[in-house]
Formats: sequence, structure tokens, C-alpha cells
Amino acid sequence: MASDGHRRIDVEEAGDVTIARFVDKKILDETKIQIIGNQLFALVDEDGRKKIVIDFTNVEYLSSAALGKLITMDKKVKEARAKLRLCSIRPEIYEVFAITKLNKLFSIHDDQEKALEGF
Repeated sequence: MASDGHRRIDVEEAGDVTIARFVDKKILDETKIQIIGNQLFALVDEDGRKKIVIDFTNVEYLSSAALGKLITMDKKVKEARAKLRLCSIRPEIYEVFAITKLNKLFSIHDDQEKALEGF
């Protein structure tokens, strides 16, 4: 786990699916983004999890650096032959995904329940 010990994501299990929920409302700070990235990557690299849902319920702001971490996460997940879904993204944040065409890259669902369906 991150050396400073601050969890930036809460992780829970729903059957064989891992749900990672962001703790922070604003994901803008470079250091936090680094930690978030490391914690997300560890789910795949260290824990070998195969089904991951990233829940954006708490997130109000997301920087482009944070999007970069999500793209890297997507690559790691694909390399590990795992699956990644995103859920509960606010409309104003979803707009950024749409503008950057990331809504095509990621499997995005309205809420956690829908993200878990048929996983």
C-alpha cells in the first residue's frame, strides 16, 4: 500500500467483483492522483483482481492527470485480461469523458447496481 498510508480509495467486495470508490470529492492534487493511481494499479498488479468497478459517487472534480491514471488502469486491466467498469459519474464529469472520447474506451454505467449486472 502507499507508503504514506492514506487511502484515497475505499475497496469493497461484491461477490467476485472489486468495487473501488474514490474518497475525495476533488481529484486535482498531483500527490493525491499519484496515490490514487498506485492504489488502483495495485488492485490489478498486486492483488490480481479480475473484475473491477470504479465508483465515482463522491467525485465532483477530476483533473486531466486523473484521467491519465484511468487510461493507464484500463491498459493494465486489459493486459491482465481483467474487466473494468466505471459508474456513478456526474454529468459534468461525464462531459469530459465524452469530449475526450473516453466514454468509448470505458464501460460506463449509471450506478453501481447496473455496473455489477452481468459482470
